[in-house]
Amino acid sequence: MIDSYIALDLETTGLNPAYDRIIEIGMAKVEQGNVATTYSTLINPGITVGERVVELTGIHNNELTDKPRIEDEIRNILDFIGDYPILGHNIIFDYSFLKKAAINNNITFSVKGIDTLKMARRILPELEHKKLDYLCEYLKVDPGSSHRALDDALSASAIYWKMYQIKADDSGFETAAELVYNVKKDSPITEAQKNYLTALVKKHNIVLDIPVEEMTKSIASRNIDRIISEYGK
Repeated sequence: MIDSYIALDLETTGLNPAYDRIIEIGMAKVEQGNVATTYSTLINPGITVGERVVELTGIHNNELTDKPRIEDEIRNILDFIGDYPILGHNIIFDYSFLKKAAINNNITFSVKGIDTLKMARRILPELEHKKLDYLCEYLKVDPGSSHRALDDALSASAIYWKMYQIKADDSGFETAAELVYNVKKDSPITEAQKNYLTALVKKHNIVLDIPVEEMTKSIASRNIDRIISEYGK
């Protein structure tokens, strides 16, 4: 059985790693089934966190302003992970955001993963839902503060062990899967885009979701196209 791993969870501004940002990361280093040490930090995403995410996580924008940016923290995160497999509920989601952050900072990052969501679908097919909070309730796991990164990482780890008691011969307990997420490094917004977008915003009196200086080239293009489509040139 794989009994040593990094239980991991992220809270983010949205679901798409191409455009959304990490706001919190929680990790627990599990060695031979026991939590050896933990890592938890809020991350300043550089953009305003939407009301829905604030409501879901309880993380407010004013809590993030003095926190590190992901580019300042990504090496510490990857050093903590080291050579361990990562474990989480729908772990490819968390991996995709970390992979994106690594690529944007010229860091090579690949790791194997244990997905408790996929395992729950195999081991507990009779359950109506396979969400983390539902599984915690069903398996009598204390969820702590749901939708906070470290607590959710610890919940996923506890669920892993609970499922082992149900079906110890599931392949997920013996083999971690290679995680694959293909991503390109972001290109920064060009000076021409910055000037044009700033002019459009001023002309049409628009408030952008993302500050112009935080935009990548692709995000700037999408915003320019949207403004022209809605307001004209």
